[in-house]
Amino acid sequence: MPDSTQDRTEPATPRRRREAREQGQVARSNDLAAAVVLLGGLIALYFAARPILARLLDSIRYCLGDSDPSVILPDSMPRVGLTVMTAIGYVLLPVLLGLMVASIVVGVAQVGWNPTLKPLTPNLSKLSPLAGFKRLFSAQSVVQLGMNVVKMLIVGAVAYQTLRDRYGLVVSAAGMHHWAVTGLLGELLFALALRLAIVLLILGILDYIYHRYRYEQDLRMTKEEVKEEFRSMEGDPQVKQRRRRVQLDLAAQRMRAAVPKADVVVTNPTELAVALQYDEETMAAPRVVAKGQGFMAEQIRKIAIEHGVPIVERRPLAQALYRQVEVGQEVPPAFYRAVAEILAYVYELTSRKPRRARAAALR
Repeated sequence: MPDSTQDRTEPATPRRRREAREQGQVARSNDLAAAVVLLGGLIALYFAARPILARLLDSIRYCLGDSDPSVILPDSMPRVGLTVMTAIGYVLLPVLLGLMVASIVVGVAQVGWNPTLKPLTPNLSKLSPLAGFKRLFSAQSVVQLGMNVVKMLIVGAVAYQTLRDRYGLVVSAAGMHHWAVTGLLGELLFALALRLAIVLLILGILDYIYHRYRYEQDLRMTKEEVKEEFRSMEGDPQVKQRRRRVQLDLAAQRMRAAVPKADVVVTNPTELAVALQYDEETMAAPRVVAKGQGFMAEQIRKIAIEHGVPIVERRPLAQALYRQVEVGQEVPPAFYRAVAEILAYVYELTSRKPRRARAAALR
């Protein structure tokens, strides 16, 4: 089939990538984002644990009426609740802001800045039971299921290893003071969470690499798709060829009409040819009426010979005029002296007079 994966051998074009991003199709790993947020939250809690615990203890004492017994009265409950919530929010707000920043940073790091509402647009094709059944039993779903099972086994193994290493401390907690037990439990949970976060971060990086690979494979195009995109962006090659041919024909017609009116043709001698015309009455300086390279230069020389227009070889001048002066433009002042010498040489060699003198003689 033309749309099969085997036929998609061409890398995605920039236009294909741009359209995919506009549709919200990007390489992104939710596992990596969750692992970064979890690790960032643990680090934030590590530095904020003491202030949070102290504020919680103060809130508990306040609720129990240690400093003011009136707070336990029914009429005081709304005020007490607001005070406790404000105190807890004040402590947790920096942690929550840190988690939000970590989530945004990991998202931007994966896909860049790509705000779009296209993924939220209702898509009736996704509601098709047949399409959902195909996605459920597709090869990609099977691979994803296998990866999730492996992740669960790895996470379970790390959790088991962490608890086994601290089995002796857990057993000895039976004879400890309740505050010591609380500290040991907090240390155990933090160590377990930190190890799991690091493992999940590694698994998240591997998951992102896999999703990036799948993303590149899904974006690949067939040769026919690349050709169609090229045609839509650059136009039909046959139309462009016909347009180019018409442009060359028009340029050749203008050249055949302009070269016979020229006073001299400056050559390189074979690669370049520049035809110059000068009329003192209508022109402030000599003007380039035709120029060409290769085949066009050969045609200019041929027409000049047919109409008796002098041909003068001046390599540096021909190169400079060809590069710097367009057809219809007058010669820049920097070339006045060189062009004047050539025109004077031509008039003297052919016994021709400048157009102004000839026009006066005709009158």
